[in-house]
Amino acid sequence: MSWGSLRLRLVAGGVVAILVALTIAGAGLTLLFERHVTRTIGSDLDIYLKQLVAGIDVDAQGKLVVGRPPADPRFADPLSGLYWQVSDDGGQVLRSRSLWDTALDLPQDEPSPRELHRHVIPGPANARLLVSERRVVLTVGDRRVPVRVAVAADLARVSVAASQFARDLALALGLLGLVLAAATSIQVGLGLRPLDALRRGVADVRSGQRKHLPVDVPAEVKPLVEEVNNLIDAQEGEIERSRSRAADLAHGLKTPLAALAADVALLRQRGEQDVAKAIEAVADAMSRHVDRELARARARGTARQRGGISTPLRPLVESLILTLARTPAAQRLEFKACITGEPSVPLDRTDLAEVLGNLLENAARHAKSQVRIGADAIAGPAITVEDDGPGIAAAERSRVLERGARLDERGEGAGLGLAIVQDVLSAYGWLLVLTDSELGGLKKPSSRQRAAAIERPLLVEDPKARCD
Repeated sequence: MSWGSLRLRLVAGGVVAILVALTIAGAGLTLLFERHVTRTIGSDLDIYLKQLVAGIDVDAQGKLVVGRPPADPRFADPLSGLYWQVSDDGGQVLRSRSLWDTALDLPQDEPSPRELHRHVIPGPANARLLVSERRVVLTVGDRRVPVRVAVAADLARVSVAASQFARDLALALGLLGLVLAAATSIQVGLGLRPLDALRRGVADVRSGQRKHLPVDVPAEVKPLVEEVNNLIDAQEGEIERSRSRAADLAHGLKTPLAALAADVALLRQRGEQDVAKAIEAVADAMSRHVDRELARARARGTARQRGGISTPLRPLVESLILTLARTPAAQRLEFKACITGEPSVPLDRTDLAEVLGNLLENAARHAKSQVRIGADAIAGPAITVEDDGPGIAAAERSRVLERGARLDERGEGAGLGLAIVQDVLSAYGWLLVLTDSELGGLKKPSSRQRAAAIERPLLVEDPKARCD
């Protein structure tokens, strides 16, 4: 699948959008989780702070004492990450065993009584601490003493929990991304399905199986379908007008050519053979050109609507052989129809008669004693016409298919027979190929092209029919 593929672009764009969205979501969720853990630790600190405030007292000497410290054993474990500290304005400081020989460096702050403040400060071993502190006022004798109470927790727990959460989240988001990418691919496939149906419809129109594209399509594609159908109708009308003009022109030339043939007969009666022969050759060439244009116009129109057209081959071949055998040039020849089964050819009967008639006439003109036509209903849609004449050199075969080209300049005709055959076959998607014959002359297989998806047309094998 190349980068020019619309499907690849849509899927790639969807995958990129999914990756960006999941990355932003992962970072946001990790940040929210970190804030949630921090708030949870802050809530725990508030509980410890209340326990610590409830346990503060003053002894008989007026010194601060903590009668009931918080029960968490981490307060007694040195550098455990959980600390408390109590201080007054007289410089007395009480702290948990977990602080060991350090003290909390609280910022210059004087919260009002019952007001809770939170700070992030550096702690032991360069740790980041979250501190919850309150200011309480104790009465010592007749004196009121302000006391600053603080509880702190190491935020490293938050970082560790956030990292673990991010790893688990990355795995979950990766699986989610794969599911979303697969869903995107399916969605793009479903979205492009109307275009695939449109492609098949165009192929059906081109092959003649239908005249218009199906209109039962999504609303987004319907304007395109309508425009293509209008274009097909316009092209059909133009082709029909061109056929009519060609037919009118050809039929308009028939009458002058018939009059010219009558003049040729009068010249022969007067003994002017050379002049009559020259005019007859010109008239014959003009007649062949007219026949070719009529055949091309008819083939274009019929091939455009060839869906369901099929012509039984055997009756047509027998009819052509019977007609051709009566001509003076073919009375000396033996015609053999080597047809296995009852094959049918997807060509209009008139066009197929034009093709086979020209091929048989050409073969009869050059054959020594035998002309053979072969086909096989099982082998595939291929028809061969062979003769035992001198044949054509391989280097010259492409030239004889050109318009007006003739290798025998002394022969009759205008050199348009094979060109007419090629025009008609091309209108139906068939090929005319010249090869060597087993009889010694030329074999002209007319074979249908394979599927349109193949870039270079392939020929069906020639039928191997036996003639008794």
